[in-house]
Amino acid sequence: MGERERSGPVQSEQAGPEPEDARTGSLLRRAFALIDRNLAFVLPAPAVIVILALMGYPFFYTLSLSLQRVNVTMTRFTFVGVENLVEVLTADERFLNALWITLYFTVASLGLELVLAMVMALVMNRTFRGLGVIRTLFLLPLVATPTATSVIWLIMMEPSIGILNYFVEGLGLPPSLWVAGENSVVPSLVWINTWHGVPFVMLILLAGLRSLPTEPFEAARIDGASRLQEFFQITLPLLKPAIVVAMLFRAIDTLKVFDAIWIMTAGGPGRRSETLHVYSYLTAFEFYDLGYGSAVILVFMVIILIISAVLIRLRQRAWL
Repeated sequence: MGERERSGPVQSEQAGPEPEDARTGSLLRRAFALIDRNLAFVLPAPAVIVILALMGYPFFYTLSLSLQRVNVTMTRFTFVGVENLVEVLTADERFLNALWITLYFTVASLGLELVLAMVMALVMNRTFRGLGVIRTLFLLPLVATPTATSVIWLIMMEPSIGILNYFVEGLGLPPSLWVAGENSVVPSLVWINTWHGVPFVMLILLAGLRSLPTEPFEAARIDGASRLQEFFQITLPLLKPAIVVAMLFRAIDTLKVFDAIWIMTAGGPGRRSETLHVYSYLTAFEFYDLGYGSAVILVFMVIILIISAVLIRLRQRAWL
C-alpha cells in the first residue's frame, strides 16, 4: 500500500485578538510621546488653568453685574444692558473727578519716585563704608505692610499732635493739615506712596547701572565730558529700558492703590482724594449699587489695560 495522503482542507493559523495589557501599554506610550512633544504647553497648563479660574470668574461676574440694576436689598436684579456703562462714561461727573484724581496721583507718584530712585541708585552704585547698612535701611519701606505704615503715617500727619508739624514748626514754617486739608491731601498721599515705591524702583535702576558697559564712559572721559554730560548723554539713554520696566510695574501698582487711601482719608475731605477704586467701593458697598459700582470698576480696568499696553509698547521700543 502506498503512503496514504491526508485529505481535507489545510487549517491556517489566525492571529488572536491583541492582549489587553498590550493595548494599554501602546496607549500609554502614545500618551507619553504626545506629552513629551508638547511639554512647553503641558507643564504650565495647571498654573494657567488655576489663574484663569481665579481671574475669569470675578471678571465675568463683575461684567454681568455691570449689565444689571441691583436693588438696595440685593434681592432683585434687573437687566439694563450697557445703560450703566454709558452713564459712567457720559453723565457721571463724580467718575470724571475720580479719574482725574487717579491720574494725578499716579503721574505725580511716578515722577517723584523716578527722581528720588535715580539719586539713590547713583549713590548706591558707589563703594563706601556703611553701604550695606544704608542699603538695608533704604529697603525697609519695601517690606513694610502698607496697612500698618498707613496708620503710622496718619498719626504722624495729625494736624494738632503729629510729629511732622512739630518738625515743620521747628523750621519756622507754618503747620500743614496734611491729609486733612483739601489742597494738601493728594500731595501727602503722593509722598506716602512714593515712600513705599522708591526702594523697588531704586533696585531696578541700580541693577541697570551695574550692567552698563564701561567703554562709553571711558571714551567720554578721554574726550573731556563732564559728569552731567555723561549722565544725560550716556547713562540715561543706556538706562532707558530699566526705567521703562520700573515705571511699568509701578504704574500698575499705583493705579491699584486702595488700602492706604481708604485707611487715611476714605476719599475725603470732600472727595478730594476719591480715586476710582474708592469711588467704586463706595458705590457698591456703601450705597449698595452693585451694578453701577461694577460698571465703574470695569471701565477703570479697561483704562488700566490701555495704560499698560502703552507702557509695554514703550518697553519694547526701549530695547530696540
